[in-house]
Amino acid sequence: MTAPAIETAGLIKTFGDNTAVAGVDLTVAPGTVYGLLGPNGAGKTTVVRMLATLLRPDGGSARIFGHDVVREADTVRSRVSLTGQYASVDEDLTGSENLVLLARLLGHTKAQSRDRSAQLLAAFGLTEAAGRQVKKYSGGMRRRIDIAASILNTPDLLFLDEPTTGLDPRSRNQVWDIIRIVVAAGTTVLLTTQYLDEADQLAGRIAVIDHGRVIAEGTPGELKSSIGAGTVHVRLRDAAQRPEAERLLASVLGTTVQQGSDPLALTARAEAGSDQGAAELASRALARLAEAGIVVDDFSLGQPSLDEVFLALTDSPAPQEVPA
Repeated sequence: MTAPAIETAGLIKTFGDNTAVAGVDLTVAPGTVYGLLGPNGAGKTTVVRMLATLLRPDGGSARIFGHDVVREADTVRSRVSLTGQYASVDEDLTGSENLVLLARLLGHTKAQSRDRSAQLLAAFGLTEAAGRQVKKYSGGMRRRIDIAASILNTPDLLFLDEPTTGLDPRSRNQVWDIIRIVVAAGTTVLLTTQYLDEADQLAGRIAVIDHGRVIAEGTPGELKSSIGAGTVHVRLRDAAQRPEAERLLASVLGTTVQQGSDPLALTARAEAGSDQGAAELASRALARLAEAGIVVDDFSLGQPSLDEVFLALTDSPAPQEVPA
């Protein structure tokens, strides 16, 4: 049988009195995208650094394609590549110069280095920028050249540590397309991210990490459904009626109602065993509001949002995107 791309058991890492990773178990199938989702400081990057042989585990075990990350570190390094949270290329060199230099360091001939550089620049839409210094690239272009540098030699396993943090939506979509291209070529990707929508777009399975532990694991749909079959969103006409509307919603839905920053808005999970049951609860809630004379301008029932999943699973609000 083919060995898992990643297999960990009770993985632990401490820094002094701080336990950064507190017994993580993971199994990642080859040729897939696996997401590590969690807030800042959850332990995601520490897990990646141990798997990439940059940190030695203090407990447990980890194997990459069947090879132990401690006893067979050199073999592991020959099969993996890592793109960290920050650009690792030389900003004073051009995009082409960076890729050619790194290819030469990896043992390619001059001609091979130039050819491989040109291939990757074309594949990632950077041909026109090949002769410009990287410091003049946009954030999205820097991430693309970073990933290109990571696959000069096609790795069996690529670690992507929060590759789209701080990027605008267009640049994020470009990076997502690149990840799909890499996986289609047969590379396994371990993706760390704070964004459920990113993991939802790319990952077949996701492990949610908080305080160094895996607190949930499954497909994106399973994680969303685990915190409720549906989420009720209500927007009132009169902000003065929000306290009464909150009380009625809590009574009908049997759950805590959340007040957002919008003084007219309320959100609550419909705690039902199926989508149909959630819809019935939502209909009852809407009827109770109408009976009480509370005017609702907007009402919807849908899957939990990014914020709601983070609140439910990690007790932390999801990070807000910063416009570019």
